[in-house]
Amino acid sequence: QVQLVESGGGLVQPGGSLRLSCVASGFIFNRYNMQWYRQAPGKERELVASISTFGTSTNYADSVKGRFTISRDAAEKTVTLAMNSLKVEDTAIYYCNALSTWDAAEYWGQGTQVTVSS
Repeated sequence: QVQLVESGGGLVQPGGSLRLSCVASGFIFNRYNMQWYRQAPGKERELVASISTFGTSTNYADSVKGRFTISRDAAEKTVTLAMNSLKVEDTAIYYCNALSTWDAAEYWGQGTQVTVSS
């Protein structure tokens, strides 16, 4: 069965850093683009970052460019989001997403809470 298991969320001060991890299982990892979304209370879900099947291409929302870095590890079947210089506006639930490049398959993690507050 498919699983996306997220970890790394928590409470940090403005200017601090967090690293989110998503461990994938139950599907062919290198056929999927991997993405991170976030959703703050009362707001629409937002695509934060994406990375192609072998990590050759990445994209970021304008709001996080220069502060966040997405990466993937094929051996560990893991996607990470390194978040630096965090702002209060980054507070949200962050979701790991897998999007197939071969068919219509798409999977989601359970979400992990990131809170940036002093």
